[in-house]
Amino acid sequence: MALTKNRKKALELVEEDRVYTLQEAAGLLKQMPVSKFDASIDLAVRLGVDPRKANQMVRGVCSLPHGTGKSVKVLALCTPDKEEEAKAAGADFVGLDEYLDKIKGGWTDVAVIVTMPTVMAKLGPLGRVLGPRGLMPNPKAGTVTMDIGKAVSDVKAGKIDFKVDKYGIIHAAVGKMSFNEDQIVENARELVQTLVKLKPSAAKGTYVKSIALSGTMTPSVKVDVKSFNN
Repeated sequence: MALTKNRKKALELVEEDRVYTLQEAAGLLKQMPVSKFDASIDLAVRLGVDPRKANQMVRGVCSLPHGTGKSVKVLALCTPDKEEEAKAAGADFVGLDEYLDKIKGGWTDVAVIVTMPTVMAKLGPLGRVLGPRGLMPNPKAGTVTMDIGKAVSDVKAGKIDFKVDKYGIIHAAVGKMSFNEDQIVENARELVQTLVKLKPSAAKGTYVKSIALSGTMTPSVKVDVKSFNN
């Protein structure tokens, strides 16, 4: 498959065997040819864990200082007494039974679902629809709570949830190509610091093995793990 002109330019900027500091990697992405849309910037962190073991599962949430740059559609499944709170916090869709029926019919046009502990029993039968799409609310992700307003506002402000995949890698969006270098650096550092705090006690040896930063349409840039400590 032939490489595009922009892809060739981007590849020429990256030294294949070099490991960059976080600041250098962010600067390098900003030098790469831009696409016609505001592409996402993703961080991939390889961890020294065995995700097949429950005591080495890494999952959590992180509030990025500068948000993700994405407009996130939020559905608040709540009782009538919480509806105004959810709307005031910025939820795009608010309700309960009518949205449960829509989801049963295959509707999933949202990025995050926030709900209450008392509503989770009604969501159980919808696991086959919501689970594969990563939409099932989870207390560990802060999306099952009585404080609906705070949960909605946190998601809107740039709160992300992450989970290690079967290969031991965390993938997460940490901004957009329109962000400046410092915003990219601060968001990436916040995520890695959160991962370090979540290190399972059962994980032995090197915990953070490697890190790479990339844009949606760019090659990945290897980042020195030590540069996240500065």
